[in-house]
Amino acid sequence: MYAIIKCGGKQYKVSEGDILDVDYTGLAAKETLEITDVLAVNNGELKTGDAVANAKVEAVVVLDGTGVNRAKKVIIYKKRRRKDSKLKRGFRKSFTKIRIIKIAA
Repeated sequence: MYAIIKCGGKQYKVSEGDILDVDYTGLAAKETLEITDVLAVNNGELKTGDAVANAKVEAVVVLDGTGVNRAKKVIIYKKRRRKDSKLKRGFRKSFTKIRIIKIAA
């Protein structure tokens, strides 16, 4: 059984027991998260639309993304040729690591 959920503007295909990194939610570790934005559920047959209107996915926060638990640094480097102009910046995205506990369809 799997479900396709929408969390933080992104879509994820999840099964029970999966661990995934989603955008930072602000929840502490061991708190539960209920995702009601379920797009599809497959339990032998694929259900979408009104058939999954009441579906929800329960997850628990494994690791929050504050402090040292952030993604790998992405380097942004801009250079304008023949202008003696360059810019180097870094960016680290905060995330929340969650484990899918239950898919209720």
